[in-house]
Amino acid sequence: MARLTALAAAAVAAVALAQPALAQSYPGSKPITIIVPFSAGGPTDKVARDFSEALRKHLGNASIVVDNAAGAGSTIGIAKAARATPDGHTLLLTHIGMSTIPTLYRKLSFNVLEDFEYLGIINDVPMTVIARPSMEASNFTGLLDWMKSTKNGVNLGNAGLGSASHLCGLMFQKAINMQLVTIPYGGTAPAIADLVGGQIDVLCDQTTNTTPQIAGKKVKAYAVTTPQRLSGELYKELPTLQEAGFKDFNVTIWHGLYAPKGTPKEVLDTINAALKKALQEPEFIQRQQGLGAVVANDERVEPAKHKAFVQSEIQKWGEVIKAAGQFAD
Repeated sequence: MARLTALAAAAVAAVALAQPALAQSYPGSKPITIIVPFSAGGPTDKVARDFSEALRKHLGNASIVVDNAAGAGSTIGIAKAARATPDGHTLLLTHIGMSTIPTLYRKLSFNVLEDFEYLGIINDVPMTVIARPSMEASNFTGLLDWMKSTKNGVNLGNAGLGSASHLCGLMFQKAINMQLVTIPYGGTAPAIADLVGGQIDVLCDQTTNTTPQIAGKKVKAYAVTTPQRLSGELYKELPTLQEAGFKDFNVTIWHGLYAPKGTPKEVLDTINAALKKALQEPEFIQRQQGLGAVVANDERVEPAKHKAFVQSEIQKWGEVIKAAGQFAD
């Protein structure tokens, strides 16, 4: 019995010694892959590539590869990440869809709360209400009046089921208590192209997509979806929807980092520490500001708070999506 006890103690000690060694050796010479469940060149891809560059500096200048695994409203890429070996060499970077797909999709091969380790929120991206360049209204009140008086219906574009613009559109319709003619596209680019061309009337999308169009006066901007006005010459004159009378209207598209369930705690701690340092990199902050995004600097950079936040977002968006009755097969 004494011999067995001694062997057990030795085994525990060996594991304890191995764990710090694991953290110290991570990531080693093996590249880290960050799966982005959207196409290259899109807003989430831009965030991922900028963040990867900042992150690698704090992981021993590790090689980080972005893998765009797009399709099925981000569920293909997320499923791929859930199945990956849980050793810290495959991570997932995705947006608010992590909290909406549990309601949007009736069948999923993964559980967003049970099949991932949460590592921290990266940023928040405001949304803007924009319209075709020929829109007659000069301000948001005028836009709303035009919507109410239009007899043939108002065409509201979005980038597809589960996209940021789709979610914002749902919340916007609920707020103004109007059913608009929703026109889904196969991505942000064609939706904005048709808005610029006047084929659709209105779009609600991320500043990462709309800033160049607003700056170039190719669209008209009417409001932002954050509780406070945005800084900067381009946005400071735009009212918030709360100012326009829609109490508690707050829609931002956040991005977070995840690892497959079962990734060793020591590795998770190492990644989280690197994430926090990456978010303080001046170049990363500047690049995000250039896209109209705000780098996270609150409690959501902590894994437990990140997960609690996503849980609250699942409930929030679940109610909106169920009320709209818009689901995928």
